[in-house]
Amino acid sequence: MRVIDRIISKASGLKVKIIFPEGWDERIIKAANFAVKKQIADPVLVGNKDEIISKAKKERVNINKFTIIDPTKSRKLNRYAKVYSRLSKTPLRTSLLIAKQPLFYSALALRCNDVEAMIGGLVYTSGDFIAVCKGVIGLKKNIAVPSSFFIMEIPNFEDGKEKILVYADASVNPNPSSAELADIAIATAESTKKLLGITPRVALLSFSTKGSASHPDVSKVIEATKIARKKAKKFKIDGELQADAALRLDVAKRKIKGDIGDVAGRANVLIFPDLDAANISYKLTQILAKANAYGPILQGFKKPLSDLSRGATVQDIIGVIAIVATITRGLK
Repeated sequence: MRVIDRIISKASGLKVKIIFPEGWDERIIKAANFAVKKQIADPVLVGNKDEIISKAKKERVNINKFTIIDPTKSRKLNRYAKVYSRLSKTPLRTSLLIAKQPLFYSALALRCNDVEAMIGGLVYTSGDFIAVCKGVIGLKKNIAVPSSFFIMEIPNFEDGKEKILVYADASVNPNPSSAELADIAIATAESTKKLLGITPRVALLSFSTKGSASHPDVSKVIEATKIARKKAKKFKIDGELQADAALRLDVAKRKIKGDIGDVAGRANVLIFPDLDAANISYKLTQILAKANAYGPILQGFKKPLSDLSRGATVQDIIGVIAIVATITRGLK
């Protein structure tokens, strides 16, 4: 069974209240319909009510299964506008106009705990989606930057066995600093534990293994490892490690003098030094290893939420709904 199918199965019955700021998109309507049937989510579709109803009927979806909200007619609009006015120091009249926009309305609903999670990005760009979420939802304490991760399902990894790895950050931060890289490592460890129910073994990757090379890029990873270990002592984190030393025990034993620790050769979470390395690696893994890639899933925010690719299929969206629902409830 594919890892995404296991996650969907695990999420069945959770009924997480998830808001969708692009509720008029046919793909959202179809995916939400599946999520209702499997009791994964209690969807809240945001947008023009007549348009959503019309499209749902066209897709032969029972609209009674969803909550549909038109922000311009919502009873909670004034409350949300006041919240946004306080947050942004924007005049109430202006805040009312802003809160009517589906993305802002949805983020404010999440901030006010009227829903449990949010998923968007089919229409809005990732930049716009993340910017609104940062401004309205905010980041977790001690997390400086939002980030993302991919679940990589790799067939025939070793001795014909499947391998599940988590890659970060492959879609948000182009060139994170040491402190930001540490936050990405910690956030990914937390996401991995909640979603997959496994002990995260986090490797911060480099072109150097334990001092085999000297370069400012290596120093960045070494410093990030120190910061991450200090901030999150409960997680197994190590670096700097080359990819082979992170994934193969025989290589780790050859390259590392003395005790290799709990991560080298056994890593299941790979933290890349920059967006170039991460994005290239996940795509190469997809193509060369014929791996399935699930994501990107956003992390680091105070509330559960995630972005979607504008080219996402209904099946992609279903997967993200199941992932976000599982993370929301923190299942193991």
